[in-house]
Amino acid sequence: MIENLLSAADLDAATAAAILDRAAGFAAGAGPDQPLRGVTVANLFYEDSTRTRFSFDTAARRVGAGVVNFAAKGSSVAKGESLKDTAWTLRAMGVGAVVIRHGAAGAAHRLAGWIDEPVVNAGDGAHEHPTQALLDAYTIRQRLGRIAGLRVAIVGDVRHSRVARSNAILLGALGAKVTVVGPPTLVPRDGAVLAPGVEVSFDLDAVLPEADVVMMLRVQHERMGQAFFPSVREYSRRWGLDVRRAALLAEHAIVMHPGPMNRGVEIAGEVADSARSTIVDQVANGVLVRMAVLSLLKGLANR
Repeated sequence: MIENLLSAADLDAATAAAILDRAAGFAAGAGPDQPLRGVTVANLFYEDSTRTRFSFDTAARRVGAGVVNFAAKGSSVAKGESLKDTAWTLRAMGVGAVVIRHGAAGAAHRLAGWIDEPVVNAGDGAHEHPTQALLDAYTIRQRLGRIAGLRVAIVGDVRHSRVARSNAILLGALGAKVTVVGPPTLVPRDGAVLAPGVEVSFDLDAVLPEADVVMMLRVQHERMGQAFFPSVREYSRRWGLDVRRAALLAEHAIVMHPGPMNRGVEIAGEVADSARSTIVDQVANGVLVRMAVLSLLKGLANR
């Protein structure tokens, strides 16, 4: 059981494997039937989202939960209500668990300190996004049969990416060898600041032939208060995964992207739509993994 899921670091290898196995069970139609019937899950989204919000909504309904979808726009937040007061309001309404996306790093941790109900972090600023890392791990295992021993390249705007941090932590814990790649302005010089054992490279062409998994990251212009590279065209030329670079990959290698994509910037449309791309699979698998996470939250199932 999971008390809260605030960080990928909350998951040891055994717990992460149990979540992935539960997700696989749901995919095969062998999971528990609507284990959260009678529970209400609140989706508390302070940032815009398509994939994650709808994925959690769908996942909660499929495991039998009722859903309250909260968006900051159009709510009392616009009138100045604090996160703490919003959380207590939801709690007073009998919500059993809260899924939160917030622009501030650490918001999910703060929320978990204010309420007793389980909290799931759906992305907090540039900090973490643990369920994205889980669905990526599930997709890798689905496509390649394992995670341990694989070489994973996480490419692009690592500096602003909560996806990169959570994946570095989780995939490393599951035995993958992770390398982050990108311009020096967007990649840490010491990979250990992300997770133990993470390596750093500034040469994408050198890394690609050895990679089993290439995870492209969106250039997050909205989090950039200054210029981190000369131009979008220059970024694409140096760090984008185009058809020429994709040809450097081993035949079995897969290409991932958490979305939304900047086609023609970090990834070419031809690569995103190719047979080695897992982008659509990641969206589908996100529902299964989030079903698994919600069904394993402590004290909710079959209560």
